[in-house]
Amino acid sequence: MNKTSLIARGLLALGFVAFGIAAQAGSELPGKGVTVLPLKSSLAEEAFQTLLVMRGLEKLGYTVEPMKDLEPATEHLAIANGDATFMANHWSLLHADFYKNSGGDAKLSRKGVYSEGAVQGYLIDRKTAEQYNITSIAQLKDPAIAKLFDADGDGKADLTGCNPGWGCELAIENHLTAYQLRDTVTHKQGSYAALMADTIARFKQDKPILYYTWTPYWVSAVLRPGADVVWLQVPFSSSQGDGGSVDTQLPNGKNYGFQANQEQIVANKAFVEKNPAAGKLFEVMKLPISDINAQNLRMSQGANTQQDVARHTDGWIKAHQALFDGWIEEARAAAK
Repeated sequence: MNKTSLIARGLLALGFVAFGIAAQAGSELPGKGVTVLPLKSSLAEEAFQTLLVMRGLEKLGYTVEPMKDLEPATEHLAIANGDATFMANHWSLLHADFYKNSGGDAKLSRKGVYSEGAVQGYLIDRKTAEQYNITSIAQLKDPAIAKLFDADGDGKADLTGCNPGWGCELAIENHLTAYQLRDTVTHKQGSYAALMADTIARFKQDKPILYYTWTPYWVSAVLRPGADVVWLQVPFSSSQGDGGSVDTQLPNGKNYGFQANQEQIVANKAFVEKNPAAGKLFEVMKLPISDINAQNLRMSQGANTQQDVARHTDGWIKAHQALFDGWIEEARAAAK
């Protein structure tokens, strides 16, 4: 064999090696060259769940832009229209109309359950509940009971409620009508975080409090259900937009007026079809509500900067490395 043939064979072998390396890199980084835009609502505590998904996408090679804030109805529309890629805080029932009105399954993708057992409802301080034997929101029809929770002096109960645009405000407004509470209860809206700060301050002053909240969220780590506060039940199921036909009774027999929700990752359907690795990641990721509550509590105690949330997220991944790596492997396998 002459020298030229040897060189040619050597170059051919090197080409095969290079091709093999490139192929391996492609399978390791199926998202290379693809840019992703995540969304969350104005609720700062949603950043943790969102950033965890972003970390997974980065590991798959995607270029992930900083998350942007939009309110839920607009989030769904932006993702459906391809102006953004995904959101990690879609509530399967609370946001059902937002999902449907944005094009539903034709434009959006939601597979798997990111966080399970999200509940919401109305609570009052335990001391007042026991002193006046209050167990149901319907008891606030009584002006004397309602006045116990009057914070602004107008004689009506002040209910710390839900921001306009979140979805929960529609359910609360429906309940006020269904349970005949319009004359005795005021739905206080604005900045939920600021309103809850006032509510917690009233509790610390040993004054009665009435508020709406949900889990996962840090409030229930500060005002502990069963210890500091109690859930109020509703007299019957009534949900907005369905004629009251949906039963909101929970598996434990309690009825807080809301069905238990699942949090899901919602993504642009066309993106998921073109990016099976990302689609699989969205489907298999799971985050316990207790972990979200714990991280949200740290934020409420002052560790709430972008750097803090990034540290919390990276710390969670390190503590659950095998689980996280398993998600990445499933995602890579889906791309092959």
